[in-house]
Amino acid sequence: MPEIIGIDHIYITVSNMERSEKFYDVVMGILDFRKSPFQIGAENHIQYYNRHFGYVLRPARITNRHNPYAPGLHHLCLRVEGEKEVQKAASMLKERNIAVNEAKRYPEYAPDYFAVFFSDPDGTRLEITNYRQERRQRHDNWEEIDP
Repeated sequence: MPEIIGIDHIYITVSNMERSEKFYDVVMGILDFRKSPFQIGAENHIQYYNRHFGYVLRPARITNRHNPYAPGLHHLCLRVEGEKEVQKAASMLKERNIAVNEAKRYPEYAPDYFAVFFSDPDGTRLEITNYRQERRQRHDNWEEIDP
C-alpha cells in the first residue's frame, strides 16, 4: 500500500497578491523558506518552499474574507524543532509588526504543546508549534504502533 510521506504543497488563495506577498515574505523569511514567482496561464503565483514542501499564493477569484469556521481550512500549523524556535519565530514576527499571541504552552492540547498563533491579511489562521514528543514517537516507532 502506498504511504504518504509528506505534504508536497499547499495552495492558499489571496485577495491581494501584493499585500500577501509582503506579509508572507516576512513570515516565510523568518522560517527560512525560499521564494519563487511563477505563472499558470495569465495568473501570477508565488511559491515559498523549503526542503519539505511548498506554500503557494495564488490570486483569489472571489474576494470574500476567509472564515475559519466555514467548511474548508480552519488553520495551518507549521512545526519547528522546539519551544526555543517557537519563541524566536514569535519574537521575530512581532519585531516586524505582525500581530501574534504570546508563545506559550497549551496543556489542553497536549502536555508539551507550545505554540504561537497569528493570521494572514485575508484571515487565514496560522500556527507555529514545537515538535512534540507524541509526534516524535509516532514518527520513530511507526511500525510498533497498533492501529
